[in-house]
Amino acid sequence: MGLHRFTGVALPPAQIERANQGRRTRGELRNIQQAFVTLKPPQAGGLELSFGKFVTSAGAEVIETHSNWNYSRSLLFAWAIPYYHFGLRASAPLTKNSSAGFQLLNGWNNVADSQGGRTVGLTGALATDKVTWSHNCYFGPERGGAGNKGLRHLYDTTLLLVPARQASLYVNFDYGTEKRVERGRDRWVGVAGAARLSPAAWLAVSPRIEWFNDADGFSTGTAQRLKEFTLTFEFRTKHGALVRPEYRHDWSDKPFFDRGGDPAVHASQTTLLVGLVVCFGPVR
Repeated sequence: MGLHRFTGVALPPAQIERANQGRRTRGELRNIQQAFVTLKPPQAGGLELSFGKFVTSAGAEVIETHSNWNYSRSLLFAWAIPYYHFGLRASAPLTKNSSAGFQLLNGWNNVADSQGGRTVGLTGALATDKVTWSHNCYFGPERGGAGNKGLRHLYDTTLLLVPARQASLYVNFDYGTEKRVERGRDRWVGVAGAARLSPAAWLAVSPRIEWFNDADGFSTGTAQRLKEFTLTFEFRTKHGALVRPEYRHDWSDKPFFDRGGDPAVHASQTTLLVGLVVCFGPVR
């Protein structure tokens, strides 16, 4: 499966090029979402080791559309966190309701390391029937050059609450910073909140709201504050199909969105869509 991240945000070509820096791989692994081997020693107290290419531990959303509450992806999913890694990861339970992990990676969104250094990931989670609180921290050189001193740091946390069987909600927070090769730092910070209400097995409603401050234009190519509101309806059929009508409105404090053939001339964008997801295999 390829890596597709539809966000509902239309970018000018120059900003797409800037935003995609460091987010590419090459060769046969380009369109492979994950490819790793896992070892779980029987006498190691639940320790699990994996090596290969795998999706990031950060973020509240995943690549697969049907596993998310909304059809379009969040701003934080698109701009604040990595997509995937290549390397080694280890995780183990600490108590009945907590776990911790360590990752040694080639970097963000690459298979072969081109920066000459390694990225370290630390993960942890507390989980009960009603509450799950996860934490992810990544740090390592991603910019390269000048002695490879351009260290990038990311802290990501998600609090998921399930007060009732028909209702769930989460809050996701991300803070990132990268030291520039010369001097100074680039910073980005964002928060997202979403809920899912399912009054019937065939129906769900999912609102989402976000705020993302790309203060130095590191992620989007424009120094700006972005916001978005999304409202998604989900209709589930008996044969494994999901129909998702969705309304989304993005807005910024800077001209960022295209209008017709004119790039980056408008400060807001509204998207209306109907997404259809069909699952082949056993219906769950």
